[in-house]
Amino acid sequence: MAAAGPSVVRRVEELGDLAQAHIQQLSEAAGEDDHFLIRASAALEKLKLLCGDEKECSNPSDLLELYTQAILDMTYFEENKLVDEDFPEDSSSHKVKDLISFLSEPEILVKENNMHPKHCNLLGDELLECLSWRRGALLYMYCHSLTKRSEWLLRKSTLLKKYLVDGISYLLQMLNYRCPTQLNEGVSFQDLDTAKLLSAGIFSDIHLLAMMYSGEMCYWGLKHCADQQPENHEANTGVSGASCTTHKEPLDFREVGEKILKKYVSVCEGPLKEQEWNTTNAKQILNFFQHHCN
Repeated sequence: MAAAGPSVVRRVEELGDLAQAHIQQLSEAAGEDDHFLIRASAALEKLKLLCGDEKECSNPSDLLELYTQAILDMTYFEENKLVDEDFPEDSSSHKVKDLISFLSEPEILVKENNMHPKHCNLLGDELLECLSWRRGALLYMYCHSLTKRSEWLLRKSTLLKKYLVDGISYLLQMLNYRCPTQLNEGVSFQDLDTAKLLSAGIFSDIHLLAMMYSGEMCYWGLKHCADQQPENHEANTGVSGASCTTHKEPLDFREVGEKILKKYVSVCEGPLKEQEWNTTNAKQILNFFQHHCN
Protein backbone atom coordinates (compact mmCIF):
# COMPACT_ATOMS: atom_id res chain seq x y z
CA MET A 1 0.00 0.00 0.00
CA ALA A 2 2.82 2.37 0.88
CA ALA A 3 4.45 1.85 -2.50
CA ALA A 4 1.23 2.71 -4.30
CA GLY A 5 0.83 6.04 -2.49
CA PRO A 6 3.31 8.15 -4.52
CA SER A 7 1.93 6.85 -7.83
CA VAL A 8 -1.58 7.79 -6.73
CA VAL A 9 -0.39 11.31 -5.83
CA ARG A 10 1.33 11.76 -9.19
CA ARG A 11 -1.64 10.49 -11.15
CA VAL A 12 -4.16 12.58 -9.20
CA GLU A 13 -2.01 15.66 -9.83
CA GLU A 14 -1.97 14.94 -13.56
CA LEU A 15 -5.72 14.37 -13.67
CA GLY A 16 -6.29 17.53 -11.64
CA ASP A 17 -4.35 19.59 -14.18
CA LEU A 18 -6.41 18.12 -17.04
CA ALA A 19 -9.66 18.79 -15.21
CA GLN A 20 -8.64 22.37 -14.42
CA ALA A 21 -7.93 22.99 -18.10
CA HIS A 22 -11.32 21.54 -18.99
CA ILE A 23 -13.04 23.78 -16.43
CA GLN A 24 -11.31 26.80 -17.97
CA GLN A 25 -12.73 25.86 -21.38
CA LEU A 26 -16.21 25.39 -19.91
CA SER A 27 -16.07 28.76 -18.13
CA GLU A 28 -14.97 30.57 -21.26
CA ALA A 29 -17.70 28.89 -23.33
CA ALA A 30 -20.35 29.72 -20.72
CA GLY A 31 -19.33 33.37 -20.67
CA GLU A 32 -20.28 33.73 -17.02
CA ASP A 33 -19.29 32.47 -13.60
CA ASP A 34 -20.98 29.29 -12.45
CA HIS A 35 -21.17 28.15 -8.83
CA PHE A 36 -20.29 24.54 -9.57
CA LEU A 37 -17.35 25.39 -11.85
CA ILE A 38 -16.01 27.89 -9.31
CA ARG A 39 -16.22 25.30 -6.54
CA ALA A 40 -14.61 22.62 -8.72
CA SER A 41 -11.78 24.97 -9.67
CA ALA A 42 -11.17 25.91 -6.03
CA ALA A 43 -10.92 22.23 -5.06
CA LEU A 44 -8.40 21.61 -7.82
CA GLU A 45 -6.32 24.63 -6.77
CA LYS A 46 -6.18 23.22 -3.26
CA LEU A 47 -5.25 19.85 -4.73
CA LYS A 48 -2.41 21.47 -6.67
CA LEU A 49 -1.04 23.06 -3.50
CA LEU A 50 -1.14 19.77 -1.60
CA CYS A 51 0.66 18.07 -4.47
CA GLY A 52 3.37 20.74 -4.44
CA ASP A 53 6.40 21.00 -2.20
CA GLU A 54 5.26 18.39 0.35
CA LYS A 55 4.06 15.79 -2.13
CA GLU A 56 5.72 12.97 -0.20
CA CYS A 57 3.70 13.87 2.92
CA SER A 58 0.38 14.15 1.11
CA ASN A 59 -2.38 11.70 2.01
CA PRO A 60 -3.54 9.94 -1.20
CA SER A 61 -7.04 9.57 0.24
CA ASP A 62 -7.38 13.33 0.85
CA LEU A 63 -6.10 14.14 -2.62
CA LEU A 64 -8.40 11.67 -4.32
CA GLU A 65 -11.37 12.99 -2.36
CA LEU A 66 -10.61 16.56 -3.46
CA TYR A 67 -10.27 15.46 -7.07
CA THR A 68 -13.51 13.45 -6.87
CA GLN A 69 -15.46 16.37 -5.41
CA ALA A 70 -14.15 18.61 -8.21
CA ILE A 71 -15.17 16.08 -10.86
CA LEU A 72 -18.65 15.76 -9.35
CA ASP A 73 -19.14 19.54 -9.51
CA MET A 74 -17.64 19.96 -12.97
CA THR A 75 -19.70 17.16 -14.52
CA TYR A 76 -22.86 18.39 -12.76
CA PHE A 77 -22.53 21.67 -14.63
CA GLU A 78 -22.23 19.81 -17.94
CA GLU A 79 -25.09 17.44 -17.14
CA ASN A 80 -27.43 20.33 -16.40
CA LYS A 81 -26.55 21.89 -19.74
CA LEU A 82 -27.32 18.64 -21.58
CA VAL A 83 -30.65 18.28 -19.77
CA ASP A 84 -31.60 21.90 -20.46
CA GLU A 85 -30.89 21.31 -24.16
CA ASP A 86 -32.72 17.93 -24.10
CA PHE A 87 -29.57 16.07 -25.18
CA PRO A 88 -28.89 17.40 -28.71
CA GLU A 89 -28.77 14.45 -31.10
CA ASP A 90 -25.62 15.55 -32.93
CA SER A 91 -23.33 15.89 -29.90
CA SER A 92 -24.83 14.18 -26.86
CA SER A 93 -23.43 10.70 -27.41
CA HIS A 94 -19.86 12.01 -27.34
CA LYS A 95 -20.50 14.30 -24.36
CA VAL A 96 -22.20 11.59 -22.32
CA LYS A 97 -19.27 9.28 -23.02
CA ASP A 98 -16.84 11.97 -21.84
CA LEU A 99 -18.81 12.59 -18.64
CA ILE A 100 -18.95 8.86 -17.86
CA SER A 101 -15.19 8.76 -18.37
CA PHE A 102 -14.59 11.66 -15.98
CA LEU A 103 -16.87 10.12 -13.34
CA SER A 104 -15.16 6.73 -13.69
CA GLU A 105 -11.61 8.04 -13.29
CA PRO A 106 -11.44 8.09 -9.44
CA GLU A 107 -12.61 4.48 -9.20
CA ILE A 108 -10.31 3.35 -11.99
CA LEU A 109 -7.36 5.04 -10.31
CA VAL A 110 -7.93 3.19 -7.06
CA LYS A 111 -8.43 -0.15 -8.80
CA GLU A 112 -5.23 0.30 -10.80
CA ASN A 113 -3.25 0.86 -7.62
CA ASN A 114 -4.94 -2.06 -5.90
CA MET A 115 -4.85 -0.30 -2.56
CA HIS A 116 -7.93 -1.97 -1.08
CA PRO A 117 -10.22 -4.79 -2.25
CA LYS A 118 -13.33 -2.59 -2.17
CA HIS A 119 -11.46 0.74 -2.49
CA CYS A 120 -13.29 2.11 0.55
CA ASN A 121 -10.12 3.24 2.35
CA LEU A 122 -9.44 5.83 -0.32
CA LEU A 123 -12.89 7.01 -1.34
CA GLY A 124 -15.40 5.69 1.17
CA ASP A 125 -18.83 4.22 0.49
CA GLU A 126 -20.65 7.54 0.12
CA LEU A 127 -18.38 8.88 -2.63
CA LEU A 128 -18.37 5.52 -4.42
CA GLU A 129 -22.16 5.49 -4.26
CA CYS A 130 -22.29 9.05 -5.55
CA LEU A 131 -20.04 8.27 -8.52
CA SER A 132 -22.16 5.24 -9.47
CA TRP A 133 -25.40 7.16 -8.93
CA ARG A 134 -24.29 10.06 -11.11
CA ARG A 135 -23.28 7.75 -13.97
CA GLY A 136 -26.49 5.75 -13.73
CA ALA A 137 -28.71 8.83 -13.42
CA LEU A 138 -26.99 10.49 -16.39
CA LEU A 139 -27.66 7.46 -18.58
CA TYR A 140 -31.23 7.32 -17.27
CA MET A 141 -31.84 10.92 -18.36
CA TYR A 142 -30.14 10.34 -21.70
CA CYS A 143 -32.15 7.18 -22.40
CA HIS A 144 -35.35 8.96 -21.35
CA SER A 145 -34.66 11.51 -24.08
CA LEU A 146 -33.76 8.84 -26.64
CA THR A 147 -36.97 6.85 -26.08
CA LYS A 148 -38.94 9.84 -27.37
CA ARG A 149 -37.15 9.76 -30.74
CA SER A 150 -38.96 7.18 -32.84
CA GLU A 151 -36.74 7.52 -35.92
CA TRP A 152 -33.58 7.21 -33.84
CA LEU A 153 -34.99 4.09 -32.14
CA LEU A 154 -35.65 2.43 -35.48
CA ARG A 155 -32.01 2.92 -36.46
CA LYS A 156 -30.15 2.50 -33.19
CA SER A 157 -32.08 0.34 -30.72
CA THR A 158 -28.91 -1.73 -30.20
CA LEU A 159 -27.14 1.38 -28.96
CA LEU A 160 -30.05 2.16 -26.65
CA LYS A 161 -29.74 -1.32 -25.17
CA LYS A 162 -26.08 -0.73 -24.39
CA TYR A 163 -26.85 2.58 -22.67
CA LEU A 164 -29.64 0.93 -20.67
CA VAL A 165 -27.51 -2.00 -19.54
CA ASP A 166 -24.67 0.31 -18.53
CA GLY A 167 -27.03 2.65 -16.68
CA ILE A 168 -28.81 -0.16 -14.82
CA SER A 169 -25.45 -1.66 -13.90
CA TYR A 170 -24.24 1.61 -12.36
CA LEU A 171 -27.47 2.01 -10.37
CA LEU A 172 -27.39 -1.56 -9.08
CA GLN A 173 -23.73 -1.08 -8.21
CA MET A 174 -24.70 2.01 -6.22
CA LEU A 175 -27.30 -0.02 -4.32
CA ASN A 176 -24.78 -2.73 -3.48
CA TYR A 177 -21.91 -0.77 -1.94
CA ARG A 178 -23.28 -0.95 1.61
CA CYS A 179 -24.64 -3.99 3.37
CA PRO A 180 -28.10 -3.84 4.98
CA THR A 181 -28.12 -3.31 8.73
CA GLN A 182 -28.70 -6.62 10.47
CA LEU A 183 -31.40 -6.17 13.09
CA ASN A 184 -30.26 -9.18 15.10
CA GLU A 185 -26.86 -7.73 15.93
CA GLY A 186 -27.88 -5.91 19.06
CA VAL A 187 -28.54 -2.68 17.19
CA SER A 188 -31.32 -0.67 18.81
CA PHE A 189 -33.66 1.71 16.97
CA GLN A 190 -36.17 4.16 18.35
CA ASP A 191 -38.05 4.14 15.04
CA LEU A 192 -39.15 0.73 13.71
CA ASP A 193 -39.74 2.08 10.18
CA THR A 194 -36.18 3.40 10.02
CA ALA A 195 -34.94 0.00 11.15
CA LYS A 196 -36.91 -1.68 8.36
CA LEU A 197 -35.44 0.68 5.77
CA LEU A 198 -31.87 0.13 6.92
CA SER A 199 -32.38 -3.62 7.04
CA ALA A 200 -33.58 -3.42 3.43
CA GLY A 201 -30.45 -1.51 2.39
CA ILE A 202 -32.30 1.79 1.89
CA PHE A 203 -30.06 4.51 3.32
CA SER A 204 -31.41 7.61 1.54
CA ASP A 205 -33.96 8.97 -0.91
CA ILE A 206 -31.34 8.49 -3.63
CA HIS A 207 -31.42 4.74 -3.02
CA LEU A 208 -35.16 4.76 -3.70
CA LEU A 209 -34.71 6.85 -6.85
CA ALA A 210 -32.01 4.44 -8.05
CA MET A 211 -34.49 1.58 -7.65
CA MET A 212 -37.21 3.39 -9.60
CA TYR A 213 -34.79 4.49 -12.31
CA SER A 214 -33.47 0.92 -12.67
CA GLY A 215 -36.97 -0.46 -13.01
CA GLU A 216 -37.97 2.14 -15.57
CA MET A 217 -34.84 1.47 -17.63
CA CYS A 218 -35.65 -2.26 -17.57
CA TYR A 219 -39.09 -1.36 -18.90
CA TRP A 220 -37.56 0.67 -21.76
CA GLY A 221 -35.24 -2.23 -22.54
CA LEU A 222 -38.09 -4.72 -22.76
CA LYS A 223 -40.28 -2.33 -24.73
CA HIS A 224 -37.75 -1.10 -27.27
CA CYS A 225 -35.07 -3.80 -27.41
CA ALA A 226 -36.99 -7.06 -26.88
CA ASP A 227 -36.69 -8.14 -30.53
CA GLN A 228 -32.89 -8.09 -30.49
CA GLN A 229 -30.84 -11.24 -30.19
CA PRO A 230 -29.62 -11.86 -26.61
CA GLU A 231 -26.16 -10.45 -25.98
CA ASN A 232 -23.70 -11.21 -23.23
CA HIS A 233 -24.18 -7.93 -21.37
CA GLU A 234 -23.19 -8.51 -17.78
CA ALA A 235 -24.51 -6.71 -14.75
CA ASN A 236 -24.60 -7.19 -11.03
CA THR A 237 -28.17 -8.32 -10.42
CA GLY A 238 -28.05 -8.43 -6.63
CA VAL A 239 -30.97 -6.07 -6.15
CA SER A 240 -32.11 -7.29 -2.74
CA GLY A 241 -30.84 -4.07 -1.21
CA ALA A 242 -27.14 -3.64 -0.65
CA SER A 243 -25.55 -7.03 -0.91
CA CYS A 244 -22.02 -7.68 0.32
CA THR A 245 -21.56 -10.49 -2.19
CA THR A 246 -22.28 -9.98 -5.87
CA HIS A 247 -22.30 -12.09 -8.99
CA LYS A 248 -22.41 -11.35 -12.68
CA GLU A 249 -24.81 -12.71 -15.28
CA PRO A 250 -26.45 -11.48 -18.49
CA LEU A 251 -29.01 -8.84 -17.59
CA ASP A 252 -32.64 -9.93 -17.89
CA PHE A 253 -34.69 -6.72 -18.14
CA ARG A 254 -37.93 -8.29 -16.94
CA GLU A 255 -36.46 -10.29 -14.08
CA VAL A 256 -34.30 -7.46 -12.72
CA GLY A 257 -36.96 -4.81 -13.23
CA GLU A 258 -39.70 -6.86 -11.61
CA LYS A 259 -37.58 -7.74 -8.60
CA ILE A 260 -36.44 -4.20 -7.88
CA LEU A 261 -39.81 -2.53 -8.50
CA LYS A 262 -41.62 -4.99 -6.23
CA LYS A 263 -39.16 -4.02 -3.54
CA TYR A 264 -39.66 -0.32 -4.32
CA VAL A 265 -43.44 -0.61 -3.99
CA SER A 266 -43.13 -2.65 -0.80
CA VAL A 267 -40.89 -0.05 0.82
CA CYS A 268 -42.97 2.93 -0.34
CA GLU A 269 -46.23 1.41 0.85
CA GLY A 270 -44.67 0.03 4.02
CA PRO A 271 -42.10 1.94 6.09
CA LEU A 272 -42.45 5.06 3.89
CA LYS A 273 -46.24 5.05 3.63
CA GLU A 274 -46.55 8.39 5.45
CA GLN A 275 -44.04 9.99 3.06
CA GLU A 276 -46.43 9.52 0.11
CA TRP A 277 -43.93 8.23 -2.42
CA ASN A 278 -45.70 7.70 -5.74
CA THR A 279 -45.94 4.05 -6.81
CA THR A 280 -48.35 4.47 -9.76
CA ASN A 281 -45.69 4.27 -12.47
CA ALA A 282 -43.94 1.36 -10.75
CA LYS A 283 -47.20 -0.62 -10.61
CA GLN A 284 -47.96 0.12 -14.26
CA ILE A 285 -44.51 -1.16 -15.25
CA LEU A 286 -44.96 -4.28 -13.10
CA ASN A 287 -48.26 -4.90 -14.89
CA PHE A 288 -46.42 -4.56 -18.23
CA PHE A 289 -43.81 -7.07 -17.08
CA GLN A 290 -46.54 -9.52 -16.07
CA HIS A 291 -48.35 -9.29 -19.40
CA HIS A 292 -45.07 -9.51 -21.32
CA CYS A 293 -44.21 -12.69 -19.41
CA ASN A 294 -47.61 -14.21 -20.12
